[in-house]
Amino acid sequence: MRIKQGFVMRDVAGRAVVIATGDASRDFHGMVKLNQTAAVVWHGVEEGLDVKAIAERLVAEYDVEAGRALADVEALLAMREQGFVED
Repeated sequence: MRIKQGFVMRDVAGRAVVIATGDASRDFHGMVKLNQTAAVVWHGVEEGLDVKAIAERLVAEYDVEAGRALADVEALLAMREQGFVED
């Protein structure tokens, strides 16, 4: 899985947001605000990590149970439906 070309995460006034650039901006308008957990997931996808490795990162950073972290990562990766992430 990877971030679809044309989508980038930026810091806007201290908040992580996803915006579309280039050709992607023809179909997607606006921005999506990400919380801290979603930003960790985004970075993990950018780095090429799999779902389990991203969940392990959340466990290390936020002292959350592994099962909960895995469920959160899988839920956040529903971004595929929004067109941000592709296989």
